[in-house]
Amino acid sequence: MATEGAVTVDGSRIHYRAAGDGTPVVLLHGGIIDAARVSWPPVIERLAPDYRVVAPDLLGYGESDLPPGPYSIPRHAAVVAGVLDALELGPVTLVGLSVGGGVAMQVALDRPDLVECLVPIDPFGLGRDLPNGRLSYALARVQVCNKLAVAAFRRSRRLTRASLGGIVHDLDSLPAAAVDAVYREVQRPTAGAAFRRFRDSEVTRGGYRTTFTDRFGEFSMPTQFLHGAHDELFPVAWAQRAADAIPDAGLTVLADCAHWAPREDPDSVADHLRSAIPDE
Repeated sequence: MATEGAVTVDGSRIHYRAAGDGTPVVLLHGGIIDAARVSWPPVIERLAPDYRVVAPDLLGYGESDLPPGPYSIPRHAAVVAGVLDALELGPVTLVGLSVGGGVAMQVALDRPDLVECLVPIDPFGLGRDLPNGRLSYALARVQVCNKLAVAAFRRSRRLTRASLGGIVHDLDSLPAAAVDAVYREVQRPTAGAAFRRFRDSEVTRGGYRTTFTDRFGEFSMPTQFLHGAHDELFPVAWAQRAADAIPDAGLTVLADCAHWAPREDPDSVADHLRSAIPDE
């Protein structure tokens, strides 16, 4: 069973879930409406018998504080590094999903002493192009659209479920528990706020602000990408390009997944992590 805890980093309380003992594995969730208890429970359950698994809520998400200021990838990475320092966890296998994948990659560059192995899952940061071009930029600037969507999801589990069709390959096969987790999370009064601030920081007229495409050669640790074949947010070709350019890197593509592999296929995600985690 996962336990709950919190540490203070730069004046903000950062909540985390933890389970198991042994080699440390840290799981970073994605953006929009996400948190440790949304994306990671089935993976934690599968890994906890053999590893110490820690899944923090990123700054502004879940039960972590929502302080003012920009919510850029570098800021999130600094907070995650602070969590690892506070918990005396490094070096760890650092896993990140979507936005969390970009955060994990930034941590690996900024604090390589904390990262023994890097596992980005459908990560942000592998390209600059926005998925819907100028429309994505416009939506990032007109934040009321996101606020209205969150308000609608709060009133309807059916709408919440339908919205997940954009990040999963087969909505009909998505477990009810995954929908329930998102529906519970969207009830938080601050749901969506951190993501809106992230878009303010990271979405520009010219594309995503943070990209690692010119820094692939700087990653010094083994890196194992995992990517859904049907991901429409970040193309699998981006992950292939990164895996080809980063020293000691590889890529596994999940044929039946889109952007939310930890909930679409937790068995394959756990198996991938087990193969990536260095032996003690």
